[in-house]
Amino acid sequence: MTDQPTGLIIVVSAPSGGGKSSLCQRLLNWSPKLVYSVSCTTRAPRGGEQHGHDYFFLSQEEFEQRIQAGDFLEYARYNGNYYGTPRSFLEEQLAAGKDVLLDIEVQGAGQVIHRVRGGGFAYPDALVTMFLMPPSPELLETRLRRRGTDSDETIRKRLALAQQEMAHWHEYDYVIVSGHLDDDFEQGKSIIIAEKRRTARQPKDKPWQQNELSF
Repeated sequence: MTDQPTGLIIVVSAPSGGGKSSLCQRLLNWSPKLVYSVSCTTRAPRGGEQHGHDYFFLSQEEFEQRIQAGDFLEYARYNGNYYGTPRSFLEEQLAAGKDVLLDIEVQGAGQVIHRVRGGGFAYPDALVTMFLMPPSPELLETRLRRRGTDSDETIRKRLALAQQEMAHWHEYDYVIVSGHLDDDFEQGKSIIIAEKRRTARQPKDKPWQQNELSF
């Protein structure tokens, strides 16, 4: 057991169009103790996206300078653009006892798993990982086309990449076969509650009296 409640690093991954952004938003709306880790990216903003809220939008030069400075817990080049998780924000939130939600793709998640659990990170036992698996390639294609933001060529590339990403589901702690958003949310919520209830994560002195167990 710990002297104080331990925050979680909650990683959610899925192929593009797999529903992870919707799931993450529902989880954030559910728990006021859960904060979203805003990633950095070099891709252009999509309609309505805001700098500092959806992403930190950087130039490729800025992003690569931050790589050299060691500013990212993880970073990856995905579909021609960089994406990365700022290390400082994550450490600050965990130190404050917050749970941090990371909406990241498979390559970046692999780096997080390696760096957090591989040693040298202040909270090696804080990590919980979930993979949101589309029920079928056909439904995934339907979701991508419904967005109306990508060309046929881009969708074809995303579907090919999705096949590679789905092969990594067994590297995660949990897998959720994505169906209705309500069902996905209930499963994700149950995973977080169970992980927060682990005895090893409770304060030594009368954990049943701690408000930290509530959401």
